[in-house]
Amino acid sequence: MGKKSKKTKTKREINVSTKARANRSRLKVNGGVFVYTGAISAGELAKAINIPIGEVIKFLFLQGKMVTINTILDDELIGLVCLQFGYDFQKQNIVPAEHFEELEINDDPSKLKPRPPVVTIMGHVDHGKTTLIDAIRDSSVVDSEYGGISQGIGAYQKKCHGQKITFIDTPGHEAFSQMRARGAGVSDIVILVVAADDGVMPQTIEAIDHAKAAEVPIIVAINKIDKPGSNPKRVKEALLAHDVICEEYGGDVLTVEISAKKKTNIEGLLESILLVAEIKELKANPDRFAMGTVLEAKLNRREGPKATLLVQNGTLKKGDFLVVGTTFAKARRITNEHQKVLQTAGPSTPVSIIGLSEVPLAGDRFMAFSQESEAKTIANKRRLLKETSERSKSSAASLEDLYNLAKEGETQTINIIIKADSTGSAEAVRASLEKLSTEKIKINIIRASSGGITESDVLLAEASKAIIYGFNVRPDAKTRAKAKEDKVEIRLHRIIYALIEELEEAMKGMLAPVMVEEVLGQAEVRKLFKASRIGTIAGCRVTEGVIKANSPVRLIRDGIVVYEGKLASLQREKDAVREVRLGFECGMTIENYNDIKENDIIECYQMVEQK
Repeated sequence: MGKKSKKTKTKREINVSTKARANRSRLKVNGGVFVYTGAISAGELAKAINIPIGEVIKFLFLQGKMVTINTILDDELIGLVCLQFGYDFQKQNIVPAEHFEELEINDDPSKLKPRPPVVTIMGHVDHGKTTLIDAIRDSSVVDSEYGGISQGIGAYQKKCHGQKITFIDTPGHEAFSQMRARGAGVSDIVILVVAADDGVMPQTIEAIDHAKAAEVPIIVAINKIDKPGSNPKRVKEALLAHDVICEEYGGDVLTVEISAKKKTNIEGLLESILLVAEIKELKANPDRFAMGTVLEAKLNRREGPKATLLVQNGTLKKGDFLVVGTTFAKARRITNEHQKVLQTAGPSTPVSIIGLSEVPLAGDRFMAFSQESEAKTIANKRRLLKETSERSKSSAASLEDLYNLAKEGETQTINIIIKADSTGSAEAVRASLEKLSTEKIKINIIRASSGGITESDVLLAEASKAIIYGFNVRPDAKTRAKAKEDKVEIRLHRIIYALIEELEEAMKGMLAPVMVEEVLGQAEVRKLFKASRIGTIAGCRVTEGVIKANSPVRLIRDGIVVYEGKLASLQREKDAVREVRLGFECGMTIENYNDIKENDIIECYQMVEQK
C-alpha cells in the first residue's frame, strides 16, 4: 500500500473538521490523493478517480481478482487500483464531534514545541509522596490533609535548571486506585516512592501495574534513607520480582535515594526527571484549541463549579468555550496552583477554571471549541449519551437493618448515596464500597457526587430506601431535619478507613456499640472582629439548637468541613456564658484557629455511646 498523506490541521480546523467532513462527500480526490471513508464498490471507486469501470475490472482480473461493478473492495484492493492509475490514497475515520476524545490529531512537525514533562508521584500510603511534593515545592501540603494522607489529586509546577516540571500527587490508600490509574494515564513519567524502611507494599505493586499499563517510564525514589533500619538495597531487590530492574542490576530504571523530610538529594531526583524527559523528546502543538483531562472538580459556593484541568495539547485561553465531560463551560477565570490569574495555559499546564454549567467528573476529557453554540450542542449530546447508559434501581434498608439481615443470613441489597468534598473522593469511596459486595449482600451505589448533602439527596434516599454517606461534607440544619422526618440515615466520615470499616463490620453482622456524634446546634457567622491578644472573634447568630461552651466544634464552609477543634470562648455581649440558644446572638473564638469567614457555619456537637 502507498504511504498515507498527512494533512496538517490548523488550530481552528481541528474543532470543525469532524462536522465538515461529515457534511461532504465520503469520496473525493484531493491533490492526487483519493480520500475515502468506509466500504466502497468498484464502480464508486472508478467514478471517483475518473477511470472507466472496465479498465478497473480488467486490472483486478489480471491480479487474480474477479470483481463486478457492485463488488465491495477491501482497503488492499483500493490501494492497488489507486497506485495503478497514479493516485495516492487515504482512508479517513469519521469521528462524531461528541466523541472528540477519539480524534486522531496529526500535527505538522514544524509546529511542535517542547513541553514540560508531566510527572505523577505514586506509591504506598505513608511512604512520603506528599512530603516529597512539599520538599520540591517548599510547601506544607501534608499538614492540611486529614489523617496525614492525600485524599485528592494535587497538581503543581516546579522549575529546575530553567525548565518546568509538572507534578501530580496521587493518594496511596487502596481506595484511590482509580484516581492513581487516572494519574498514570496522563503522565509522561511516574515517580515510584518506596520507603527504605518499609519496602515494597501492596499499593507499590499497584502503582507499578498502573505505570506499566500506561506504558510510562518509572523512576524509583527510595525515601526515608535517614531512618533507622532503612535498606535501599533490599528495596531494589524486591522490585526485581515485579520486573522493575534498576540500572545497577542491568535494567533501565533510574533509582534515586532521598529523604523527603530532610530534603536530601531532591536536586538529584529532579535532574533524573529532566534526563528521562530529554530522552522522550516531549512535544506538543500550542497553536490549537486546548484538549486535556479533568484531574479534580468540586462545587464552590462563591465561585460555583470549579475544575482542575491538565492541558495536554493546545493552549487554553480565558473566554474559551469548553466541553468538559458532559458539561459546557466558558473559561471565565483561569488560575494556577498559587491562585495567580492566567490569561493562557499551554501544554502540560495544570490550572483551575470556573464558569462551568455543573461539576464534571474527575477523569473526564475536555476540549475547546470556536463557537459557544457548537460547544453547548456537543455537551448536550454527550450528556444524553451518558444518561441513556447509566440507570440502576433497587430497594434497600438502613445500616441497622443490614446488620440484622446479616445476622439472620438473608440476602439483601443496600442502596447508598455518596456525597463528598470532590468528585475524585466520591469516586474513590464508590469504588471501595462496591468491592464490599458479597453473595448475600449487594452494595448498590445510586449516586456518587461532590458537594454538601442537600434535601434532594434526602428525597432520593427516601424514595430508594438508601443510606447517605457523607465524606468530608455536612448537611445543614434544614437538610438534617428533613432526613430525621423522613427517617433517612446519614453517616458522616472524614477518614475513608473508618467509613469502609463501619459498613464492612455491619455486613459481617458485627455492629458493635460505638461512640456516635450528636449535633447540639449551629451558628452562622455574621460579623468578624479582630483582637490582637485573642485573634478572630466570630459574631454569630444561633440558627439551630444550642451552642455550649468548651464543646468540640467544626467550621463548615460551602457544606464542607474546613476545620475541627474546640470552642475557646463563648460570650453574650461582654459576659462569658455556658450556652447560647436558638435565635440569640453571641461571640465565640475557636482554639488555635483564626481563618473564619462571614457566612461560615460553626457546628457544636458531643459524642455519646450508642449500641
